[in-house]
Amino acid sequence: MIVLDVNILLYAYDSTSSHHVKARAWIEQTFSGGVLVGLPWNTILAFLRIVTNTRLQGRRFTVEEAIQIVQSWIEQPNVRLLGPGEGHWSMLSQILMAGQVRGPLVPDAEIAALTLECGGVLHTTDRDFARFPGLRWTNPLA
Repeated sequence: MIVLDVNILLYAYDSTSSHHVKARAWIEQTFSGGVLVGLPWNTILAFLRIVTNTRLQGRRFTVEEAIQIVQSWIEQPNVRLLGPGEGHWSMLSQILMAGQVRGPLVPDAEIAALTLECGGVLHTTDRDFARFPGLRWTNPLA
């Protein structure tokens, strides 16, 4: 399963990003392909929080537009919403300690735990994920 971090989605929907063209092509291919795609709730919420924040640079969307974008992802037959399972707290607490996670890296640890729980591979451009032992991750834009 491909698990998505928010940064690739942001690049794909921000035409002012230097990564836009490559990210957009990759996202379109991924969502229309046959491989399972996992969307953590943290990823969805981060996307909504950032693309609707008019104080930030880049392409911004109305709440309605952003919801429609997310809805289009969820409607794809190969997309699964990822939420914590019964062993999530145990996995997350281990990852927090092993990665010596503090502050703004806590959401990354949660995505790492979800990725490990589902046996997926995280797709991200964020190298901070290297701090989590056992997490399989790749940068599809590299």
